[in-house]
Amino acid sequence: MLIDSHCHLDRLDLKAYDGALEPVMQQAAEQGVTGLICVGTDMARWQSMMDLIKPYPQVLASVGVHPLSDEIDQIDGDTLIKAAKTPKVVAIGETGLDYHYRGETAESQQRSFELHLEVAKACDKPVIVHTRAAQQDTLRILERGLGPVGGVMHCFTESLEMAQQALEMGMYISFSGIITFRNAADLREVVRQVPLDKLLVETDAPYLTPVPHRGRPNEPCFVKEVAQCVADIKGLHFDQVVEQTGANFNQLFQQA
Repeated sequence: MLIDSHCHLDRLDLKAYDGALEPVMQQAAEQGVTGLICVGTDMARWQSMMDLIKPYPQVLASVGVHPLSDEIDQIDGDTLIKAAKTPKVVAIGETGLDYHYRGETAESQQRSFELHLEVAKACDKPVIVHTRAAQQDTLRILERGLGPVGGVMHCFTESLEMAQQALEMGMYISFSGIITFRNAADLREVVRQVPLDKLLVETDAPYLTPVPHRGRPNEPCFVKEVAQCVADIKGLHFDQVVEQTGANFNQLFQQA
């Protein structure tokens, strides 16, 4: 059950595959990837994303508006709730806060984040959270608005302290190919400290390609490198990491 818990199949450059997604999915399957979540980032592209993944039963989806999207002041809860009822949708997001790139939109990001949390509770679905350079506000809003279904801190790059506080709220922590980077020693220490039963792996494809594939676009098949890195950091067998992160995924997203 090697699962890429966060990718953007609709953002892949498929020119090398004659515009077809099938070779990407085949390569993932060959590497043992049995499930993926294609994560929504805005509503303008969401339906085309859903159409793209429709032929693939192993691909689930989320619906949400990214904190860096120009749509954060436009989205309404009813639209999100309606979309969340679509088959394949198992989560709300990605949402959250990113002050590193768009600190000037902090208030709009916070309102959008709060709205997504309300929708997640209304739909009884977990939330996928993006956070960067916004530790205190992210934790404050989560503490106030996170529902019982919880969620995941995706592509986590923040401090161990933040991870521990998120874990105390019942959140899962997901790590990407960044943990394979040479300059990510501090983040690898966070991986070491996060309990395996609260950990997910992801690619965030087409971004953040892991070592040894740096220099080419990321793809879901490379989640294997992330899982292997987690195993190396924790001194565990690869299969143990795959089995537990797969079970964690099924637990969080309520998959049988």
